[in-house]
Amino acid sequence: MTAAAQGRVIGRPRPTGAVLREGLGVIWRGVRQQPRWFSVAVVGSVLWAAATVATAWAIGHVTETVVTPAVTEGRWTWAGLGTIVWVLMAVLAVNVTGVVLRRVSATIAGFNLQAIYRRRVTRQYLRLPLSWHHAHPSGQLLSNAHADIEATWQVFNPLPMAIGVIFMLLIAGVQMVLVDWFLTLIALLVFPALFAANVVFQRVMSPKITRAQQLRAEVAEVAHESFEAGLVVKAMGREQEETERFGKVTHELRDSLVDVGRTRGTFEPVIEGIPTLGTLAVLAVGTAQVAAGALTAADVVQMAYLFSILAFPVRALGWVLAEIPRSVVGHRRVAAVLQATGSMEHGAATVPGDGPAEPAVREVHYSYVDRPEREVLGAAPTPSRDGTDPYTGMLADLERTPAIRGVSLQVPAGSTSALVGPTGSGKSTLAGLVLRLVDPDSGQVTLDGIDLRQVRQGELPDVATLVAQQTFMFDDTVRGNVTLGTDRTDEEVWEALRIAQADDFVRQLPQGLDTRVGERGGTLSGGQRQRIALARAIVRRPRLLVLDDATSAVDPAVEQQILAALREARSGTTVLVVAYRIATITLAGHVIYLEHGRVVDQGGHEELLARCQGYADLVHAYAREAAERAAVNAAEEDR
Repeated sequence: MTAAAQGRVIGRPRPTGAVLREGLGVIWRGVRQQPRWFSVAVVGSVLWAAATVATAWAIGHVTETVVTPAVTEGRWTWAGLGTIVWVLMAVLAVNVTGVVLRRVSATIAGFNLQAIYRRRVTRQYLRLPLSWHHAHPSGQLLSNAHADIEATWQVFNPLPMAIGVIFMLLIAGVQMVLVDWFLTLIALLVFPALFAANVVFQRVMSPKITRAQQLRAEVAEVAHESFEAGLVVKAMGREQEETERFGKVTHELRDSLVDVGRTRGTFEPVIEGIPTLGTLAVLAVGTAQVAAGALTAADVVQMAYLFSILAFPVRALGWVLAEIPRSVVGHRRVAAVLQATGSMEHGAATVPGDGPAEPAVREVHYSYVDRPEREVLGAAPTPSRDGTDPYTGMLADLERTPAIRGVSLQVPAGSTSALVGPTGSGKSTLAGLVLRLVDPDSGQVTLDGIDLRQVRQGELPDVATLVAQQTFMFDDTVRGNVTLGTDRTDEEVWEALRIAQADDFVRQLPQGLDTRVGERGGTLSGGQRQRIALARAIVRRPRLLVLDDATSAVDPAVEQQILAALREARSGTTVLVVAYRIATITLAGHVIYLEHGRVVDQGGHEELLARCQGYADLVHAYAREAAERAAVNAAEEDR
């Protein structure tokens, strides 16, 4: 890994002051986005703070005006009892109102921020090019959209209470000074120790919470990868290995969370014990002053109670300090997505005409950026394939692997053209460039003479459509998977299914077009999924249809029927096929042969056989493979 790629390390510990400043910046960003609910939460917190301090005053007041006279006179009165109830209930009502306003408003503000950022992140996922997604594991993206956003704004739960505590300390300090300045001085000696303990707590917890949050993301990544690879895991008998791999990261997360809990369990009793020592000191000194006649018992009770009720709320400051490192880590990971570059720019041009499109590429170069085999905790962020650091958006000095090298070609409008070449020759990459799934590093890709980078956003998918080898089915009906929510009649759907040679088996399904295909089309065979995916593209009547080995799961005879039906029914469509079968190649009127990312030759099938040795060798290998497969099938039928 180069020095430039190592320049920014997300897991590297940072000074506590820097983390605190960054955390306060995150908090301020959230406050600006939720000013109304946050203001209501702060108002509620101030009411709660005032009522909490007033409780001490109320206890001191009723002690002096009701309890002490009753003890002195040896009797109580209904009026005195009513005074106690009225005063305490009034204070309680204000306290409850403040707590409700604080908690409800803070919760709404926090969940609103989570919803806002989830929408931003998912919109960014849709905006970023395919090359960026290739460079980032799906589990990491899921963690960004859920756990990291939740961690970022979890600080809003204790934050209003912490702000109320500050008001409480100010009000209580004034009240304590008015009662007795000497006792106030003794009591306040405890607070420096309390704040110091909270600062140490935050310093110790910061790297531990950072590590735990990053490990949460890693667990999500490994889990998602294991689920996605379920078929491979089962087929290859890798259940035990995957279980051990997942167990390793979950145990690391468990140990990290245990470490966090152990640290919290060590510091919290200390933090809780410090105010208790202050209360005992106030009682000891206050009792001596009562005995000397300098204070009344009511004054000491008021001071002791006031100090004791401050002990728990002051811990809210520690909660905020403990949440800030987690918030910072979550925000960095979310910001990495929101600030990622590489999104495709669009112009205002339209693709003219309504006949078959004519794609062309001119001196196109495209390279993939090499990435580390695996991101590890504390390692530099993996750069995206567009050459940018995903956490900074800056160009990274990274090694590149060329995929397309100076290719120039023009696909005849209305033709059925085949892209042929050995594995790794750049066929699928070239198909992606023609559809603008990725942009070239240099050169130009055009459709009917219009540079694809100048076409307005949202128009190209209506003109050019891809059917990939790996098809994706939604957990929806056949109709829903073909139309994808567009307004298509059943007649159009059936016509598309007929061209894709899928109408017969769809009619035999229990509910026909209304049959649900299950998650990822689990109730269908691979060939059936491919044909529905093909119908999904055909129903849009594209002017350019790119098939990236999209019929690999169907029989050669069915494949020939599909291509023949496409030619008959879609004379207004240019078909570009990434071909791996001799039967597919021979159906194409125009063949483009690639090797090592370069176009070696192009023309008719027979022409290339005669003049291009590499093409002839590859086609003969395909023919032998087809013959061997046919022999195996015949032998199985005989048995």
